Amino acid sequence: MNPYAKLIMTTSLILGTTITASSNHWAMAWTGLEINTLAIIPMISKSHHPRAIEAAIKYFLVQAAASAIILFSSMINAWHTGQWDIMQLTNPTSCLLLTTAIAMKLGLVPFHFWFPEVLQGSPLITALLLSTAMKFPPIIILLLTSNSLNPTLLTLMAISSTALGGWMGLNQTQIRKILAFSSISHLGWMTIIITYNPKLTLLTFLLYTLMTSSIFLSLNTNNTTKLPTLMTAWMKTPLLNTTLMLTLLSLAGLPPFIGFLPKWLIIQELTKQEMTPAALTMALLSLLSLFFYLRLAYFTTITLPPNPTNQTKHWYYIKSTNTMIASLTSLSILLLPLSPRDLTTI
Repeated sequence: MNPYAKLIMTTSLILGTTITASSNHWAMAWTGLEINTLAIIPMISKSHHPRAIEAAIKYFLVQAAASAIILFSSMINAWHTGQWDIMQLTNPTSCLLLTTAIAMKLGLVPFHFWFPEVLQGSPLITALLLSTAMKFPPIIILLLTSNSLNPTLLTLMAISSTALGGWMGLNQTQIRKILAFSSISHLGWMTIIITYNPKLTLLTFLLYTLMTSSIFLSLNTNNTTKLPTLMTAWMKTPLLNTTLMLTLLSLAGLPPFIGFLPKWLIIQELTKQEMTPAALTMALLSLLSLFFYLRLAYFTTITLPPNPTNQTKHWYYIKSTNTMIASLTSLSILLLPLSPRDLTTI
C-alpha cells in the first residue's frame, strides 16, 4: 500500500476512535464509527485477492447495517424523550436496538458469523486492528449506555459467546480463525460484567489488546497463518516461539500470567452480585478455550524437529525481533505482580 494512503487510513482510524470515545451526542458517535469503517476497508482489501475482497464486502455490509440500527435507535429515543445525549437512553425499544447493533459490531453471538470469515480474509496486521482497535469504539458506547441496557440479555449473549467461541475454535487449523473465536470468547467475558463493573470491562479489554497484539505481531514476524506452518517456525526464531507459547498461555488465563487477572476479578465480581451460577458457567466454558490455546502452544514449541511433518518447508528470511514485540510479550507474561496496584483503581 502507498505510504500516503497508509498514513491517511491510520489517521482516519485514530480520528474516528477519538470522535466516538469523546462524544456525548449520538450523531457524533455514529460519525466516528463510520469513519472507522471506511478507513479499515481498504486495509482489508489491499491484497486484491478474492478472499480479501469478499471479506471487505462482508465487513462493509455488516457494519453499515449495524450503524443504521444505531442511528435508528437514537432517533427513536430522541422522538420519545427529546434527548440526543448518549447517557439519556431510556426507551426500551431503543435499548434493544442498540444492544443488537453493538453486538453486530463486536461480533457477539448470535451476530458473530461475519467475524471469523473477515479475519481469515485479512492480512495479519489488519486482523490485529479488527480484533483490537475496531472493537474499542463500540465498547465505549456500551460502557456509556450500560446502565440503560438489559442485564439479563447481556448475560445470555455473554454466556453464549463464551460457549460458542470455545466450541468453534476446537477443530480449526487456521490461526486467524482460532484467534477470531478467541476474540468472541473474550468479548463474552467483557459483556457479562459491563452492567455491574464497567471499569473491569475496560481493564479486560486493555489486557486482551496487549496479549493479542503480542501474538499477532509474533505471527507476522514468522509469517505464520496455519498450524502446520507453526510447527516449522521453531527453526527460524526459537526464542520468539518460546515467548509466543507463554503469551498464548497468558491469553488462556492460566496463572501466573496476566491473563489470569481479569477472569479472576470477573468471577469474583459475579459472585458478589449473587450470580454464582453464571460465574460457574463462565469458568467451566473457559476450559473449552483452554484446550485450543494448549493446542496452539503444543504446535508452537513442543512439536520440535526432527519430528517428521507433512508441511513443506518454505524459504524464509530471518527477521530481527523488534522492540515492540519484546515489550508487549514481556508485559503479557510478567504483568501479574502489578495486579494489587490495578485492584486499587477498580
